[in-house]
Amino acid sequence: MADEEVLTPPDSTATKPEAEQAATAARGKRSSSKKAAAGKADAASEKTAKTKARGLSDDVKRDKIKQIEAAVAGGATLKDAVNAASISDQTYYTWKKAVAVTIAEVPASTAAFDDELAEFAQLEEENRRLRKLLAEKLRAENAALRKRLGIS
Repeated sequence: MADEEVLTPPDSTATKPEAEQAATAARGKRSSSKKAAAGKADAASEKTAKTKARGLSDDVKRDKIKQIEAAVAGGATLKDAVNAASISDQTYYTWKKAVAVTIAEVPASTAAFDDELAEFAQLEEENRRLRKLLAEKLRAENAALRKRLGIS
């Protein structure tokens, strides 16, 4: 029987009798436990050899977030904008949170830091001036009320 298999070319399976095809197929089959074990071994070796890249790149994620934010700024609802970008609401919030973390990790340049420091000092000065004006106004109102009531 092995001689018959050698003599017949592998492409001519259609010309073999059905019984011979069934016998050849039966010899090629593994038991289900052997298949499962072989499948697990293949999967384990495949994972260690090559990790599969999942999802979209960070640039694509940022582009989709910008697209959604532009649509919301244009008057669309968040749900409609997210559906237009073909992602779920939860995915949008997850990506937005991840982008915020990466932006926070980027160190500020010294020039930007100096500008922020100067702006902070200016805001503190304006805050001090406004508090002083408010205190003067409240003292004047308080004095006018005391005079009306004849307390002092």
